[in-house]
Amino acid sequence: MATIGFIGLGHMGNPMAKNLAKKKHTVIGYDLNPKNLHDLQAAGGLAVNSIDELAKQSDIIILVLPTVHSVENICQGEKGLFTLAKTNTLIINCSTIDVATARSLDKIATEHQINLLDAPISGGVMGAEAGTLTFMVGGDSEAFNQARPILTAMGKNIFYVGKSGNGSAIKLCNNMLAATSLVAVCEAYNLAAKLGVDAQTFYDVISVSSGQCFSLTHHCPFPGPVPNSPANHDYEAIAAVTIILKDLKLSQTTAQESSVSTPLGSLTTALYEMLNQQGFGHKDLSFIIKMLAGTLSKNP
Repeated sequence: MATIGFIGLGHMGNPMAKNLAKKKHTVIGYDLNPKNLHDLQAAGGLAVNSIDELAKQSDIIILVLPTVHSVENICQGEKGLFTLAKTNTLIINCSTIDVATARSLDKIATEHQINLLDAPISGGVMGAEAGTLTFMVGGDSEAFNQARPILTAMGKNIFYVGKSGNGSAIKLCNNMLAATSLVAVCEAYNLAAKLGVDAQTFYDVISVSSGQCFSLTHHCPFPGPVPNSPANHDYEAIAAVTIILKDLKLSQTTAQESSVSTPLGSLTTALYEMLNQQGFGHKDLSFIIKMLAGTLSKNP
């Protein structure tokens, strides 16, 4: 089997890397947090202290990083993966970045004889832990065929979506849609509650009516109806406000560059910006129901 280097062992990356180790792949991890490295080692993986070490030992490298800037820094420059990795190494970037950067990095990778796939993910921490993530993969089709067995060890739905950047395009559109629909669910719940409708009754009816959506049935913002939703756990983040806000801002930048009007996406971005500025960036994105209801506490 190929040796897989994994950079970024946070909330998403750690369970993804562990699933690879469970499937008996050789996994070498790198992360700035020593605890994350220890967790991978406990699951059967290996740890290194530098990107240089990881690049020299890996045939395939997976990135799950928090920002566009971190992806660019890891990949480029004299100490970046494009310079340090072996010729024909396959790099699978599962981080959410903008379309223009995804395509620019693909061009630079090709110049260094590196195969780069634009492969953002959807499914959240629960999907990462269960190995049921969705991958939307853009790039060279032969590189995709090489990556598929690795991706299936971490995900359930593996989509090849065409040229590099298409994966990022779909991911940004998906997250804009998910956040916008969640805001709509919150507004509907708040109105129903004000009108005296029981939360469980509202859920039971809407979940089998035309208003049914993922944001209601899987990410229900009101405590009670969906036991595993963050609403039942003090809104502990499955997807933090700061993360969704980053993705929303990328979606709006991309929309502006493409001359596409997204008024609902723009308003949703502004609402999450307000929530973040009030000190609730660490909470789950469904916590916005509190702000919309006017019931935010003064102490985050």
